[in-house]
Amino acid sequence: MFDKILIANRGEIALRVLRACKELGISTVAVHSTADADAMHVRLADESVCIGPPPSKDSYLNIPSLLAACEITGADAVHPGYGFLSENARFAEILAEHNLHFIGPKAEHIRLMGDKIEAKKTAKKLGIPVVPGSDGAVGPEDDAMAIGQAIGFPVLVKAAAGGGGRGMKVAHTADELLMALSTASNEAKSAFGDASVYLEKYLTKPRHIEIQVLGDGRGGAIHLGERDCSLQRRHQKVWEEGPSPVLSAAARAKIGATCAKAMQDMKYLGVGTIEFLYEDGEFYFIEMNTRIQVEHPVTESITDIDLVLEQIRIAAGGDLPVTQDEVAIIGHAIECRINAENPQTFRPSPGKITQFHAPGGLGVRIDSAVYQGYVIPPYYDSLVGKLIVHGKTRGECLMRLRRALDEMVVEGIETTLPLFRALVREPGIIDGDYHIHWLEQYLAGQAAKTKTS
Repeated sequence: MFDKILIANRGEIALRVLRACKELGISTVAVHSTADADAMHVRLADESVCIGPPPSKDSYLNIPSLLAACEITGADAVHPGYGFLSENARFAEILAEHNLHFIGPKAEHIRLMGDKIEAKKTAKKLGIPVVPGSDGAVGPEDDAMAIGQAIGFPVLVKAAAGGGGRGMKVAHTADELLMALSTASNEAKSAFGDASVYLEKYLTKPRHIEIQVLGDGRGGAIHLGERDCSLQRRHQKVWEEGPSPVLSAAARAKIGATCAKAMQDMKYLGVGTIEFLYEDGEFYFIEMNTRIQVEHPVTESITDIDLVLEQIRIAAGGDLPVTQDEVAIIGHAIECRINAENPQTFRPSPGKITQFHAPGGLGVRIDSAVYQGYVIPPYYDSLVGKLIVHGKTRGECLMRLRRALDEMVVEGIETTLPLFRALVREPGIIDGDYHIHWLEQYLAGQAAKTKTS
């Protein structure tokens, strides 16, 4: 096992990793920018090191500063959390060159799955169903047009590198394709330094289903069921739940077994998530995330397996915690991502939290690094915290979530709490009858009502 882990992240995920380390008896090092000097994980870590000014490129993305922090503190491993350097293959390689352990997958798998085109090719070879589309980056416009005509409009233009909704444009007709290609390519170049884009069939009302996997790096791998992440705004997940309201036990077992077999063949190491669009009973691979996910508490709640703790254990050479036959899906869980944003315009709302009260009771969990008096800085993501609720059934879970949302208090800044309080009472949500475009259509409808009132 590792002696000391440096947590190369901030916010709630840094605190989440710190807690897992403490339960394993591992010393912790918190790194922070000058803007995060008062952060909760900095206060609770055994040691802390300031690695630079507020901009991420000068602090949390500054690899030399992170290496220096490891050297100063004697850390022998680095946990990257999610975001920042968590899917940077070169960072994993640099750590290895300095005899430091990267708590995550092998660099080759990070690099492979970070290229969406190669990831799709690999998935196809591994027997994972994929969305119809181009075999690689699209070339001249006439080639793209031919592909679009072949797979049928509408089509989705996607960046080959990166994610998070950037470099993604929909072309509903052939006339819209050239503009979509140009816009997506420019966005991709700006965001990821790679202008390559590819085409996929645009599904009209799919669900976003992702399979959680865990591998030991030696050919052993299991799946831990699915999460339904279909409630999204601008391709950003807002609400996640598991198991999915629309999957049967047979469908879950089949796609889970396919994913686990693929990870066994790859000799995948650590946690990962294989993401699909699901429509008319068919799964279509879209990407794989080679890191811990923001929504991992959903899976932890329904499997009673601590993913972050197991991620650390396996990175240190440990075995898988259970066999596939021992994995049981227990009850239902829902996670709401509560952000420091205006609930209607989604304009960021950094500032000082003057009042904070976390809900409690059976089956209620809050993953958050904020506290009363904490100032949310304007430099990073706007996540205030994640409210995760578990119940024996989906109905019980929804009722418990409604109660927890009404109980939660965050004052001094605007948050998306009012949005979730409305969503949990919507018939479509209660019935589980939604898709990846549902939330944006709902928000558009609410905005229209506001204008006419």
